[in-house]
Amino acid sequence: MVAEVDDLVVGFALYYIRYSTWKGQRLYLEDIVVTEKFRRQGIGKMLFDAILEEARKKNLNGVLWQVLEWNEPAINFYNKYSPTFNQEWITCTIEKV
Repeated sequence: MVAEVDDLVVGFALYYIRYSTWKGQRLYLEDIVVTEKFRRQGIGKMLFDAILEEARKKNLNGVLWQVLEWNEPAINFYNKYSPTFNQEWITCTIEKV
């Protein structure tokens, strides 16, 4: 999803559909970015609301994403949506093999 102002791309939300053996099909929000100059103008909310609407239209079982624990502005933004911050799962990564 792309946000534009005067034909200039000022933000985007990148997502894909994933399948969980426990939860079924869910929308995974890979990234949401708004150009710094255009932040605090409702563009991030518009993109995130569009993500939620996409999950509803596709009748998915939920939306999930990750946020860095030090990213307080993002955490404050997401808190407006009353998400569950899951402390039970640990993200594991193996870099280029």
